[in-house]
Amino acid sequence: MAKTRIVKDSMGEMEVPAEALYGASTMRAVQNFPISGTRFPRRFIRALGLVKKAAAEVNGELDLVPQGMVTAIVQAAGEVADGRWDDEFPIDVYQTGSGTSTNTNANEVIATRANQILGETSGLKVHPNDHVNRCQSSNDVIPTAIHLACSMAIEEDLRPALAQLEASLAKKAEQFMPIVKTGRTHIQDATPIRLGQEFLGYAGQLGESGKRVEQALADLREVALGGTAVGTGINAHPQFAARVCGRLTEATGIKVKETGNHFHAQATLDALVSAHCRFKTVAVSLWKIGGDIRLMGSGPRAGIGELYLPEVQPGSSIMPGKVNPVIIESLTMACARVIGNDVTVTLCGQSGSFFELNVMMPLAGVASLESISLLAHSAANFATRCVDGIEATERGPETVEKGLMLATALAPVLGYDEAAKIAKEAGRTGRTIRELALEKGIDEKTLATVLDPAKMTEPGLEGGPAGG
Repeated sequence: MAKTRIVKDSMGEMEVPAEALYGASTMRAVQNFPISGTRFPRRFIRALGLVKKAAAEVNGELDLVPQGMVTAIVQAAGEVADGRWDDEFPIDVYQTGSGTSTNTNANEVIATRANQILGETSGLKVHPNDHVNRCQSSNDVIPTAIHLACSMAIEEDLRPALAQLEASLAKKAEQFMPIVKTGRTHIQDATPIRLGQEFLGYAGQLGESGKRVEQALADLREVALGGTAVGTGINAHPQFAARVCGRLTEATGIKVKETGNHFHAQATLDALVSAHCRFKTVAVSLWKIGGDIRLMGSGPRAGIGELYLPEVQPGSSIMPGKVNPVIIESLTMACARVIGNDVTVTLCGQSGSFFELNVMMPLAGVASLESISLLAHSAANFATRCVDGIEATERGPETVEKGLMLATALAPVLGYDEAAKIAKEAGRTGRTIRELALEKGIDEKTLATVLDPAKMTEPGLEGGPAGG
């Protein structure tokens, strides 16, 4: 039988594993929330440890906690941030809506570890609430840790991944710019377009995605710390939050700042809802790009077949030689999850805000962190294992001369109605627009100019540049 020890909190005694750093309050939460088995992710625990470490340093500066304790608390909190004690955070995500259980968990782990560092002969006894949690409340610490964790995830993972994918798409745009193919609208033939122009559009989507992530980061840099229980800042030194934010900025490189309105910052998840809407938009952009490339690579015989996608694994257990666009399938599944998470975060913001506190913070935080991670890893994987290896086939250029929408360039010469008749006859007979236009009396020299597919990829009349 596993050894246990008896520990106390404000509600009485509890048995906890003998070697555990956490205490009675954590054990109660473990018993109260046997829901999913899903814990807070590493990045959140790191952020929480950084907040506790910075708080201890500031409490020492302000002479609110004895310096001997501060040194031990700082070391213990740093170990939490570094991941040494992740197993000591066993509480389910589906818990108290303020995240109080996890904040208390951190306080207990850090206090116990700090007391181990101090030793029994120090004459000092670190208390989870009186010392580790000084000038803090779960109600401002948890949203602060969520914002900080998401900000770090954006800076360290998402922004670099989106920049990588943008660069890959831009490189392909340049490579494919000489290739003229048939454009498509409504999944039907349209006027010619350069394959590089299509990829230029995709790169532009990634550029805009980067801007949206920057906007999300601006929302998340502002934190609730300093409001304590209901936004009034009771039991917190007036300088505490600003000083902690300064230390967090030094530690992470993220310009963390105290909110200008604590009552708003704790009572709502508006900033997180706003940020996640931008993550959803990034997911929609990635899905569109992946969908287009998957269709252009479909076949290789019975599909569109304009692109060769890298072959990364066998596609069938029964059909020899079959290869599927699995990297894009992975990407779009990740995007689907992000879009679903956006509904979750929206509901957490809408339904969890009661008076002075939102009480669906843990779920909103974990969903947001998952979305950032999914977008970052799937975008980088898409760039490396798919986009970088894409090559064009001859299929696109071969179909241009047969394209019915070449008739668009005849409209300024013959008028819309006559050009439409030619297009319909070409579709009915299988003949080309050029052949039928010759029969209508348009000379070859004019057609060579008007029906030049390359010129149709630029602004202008009669197939040529404006004014030409």
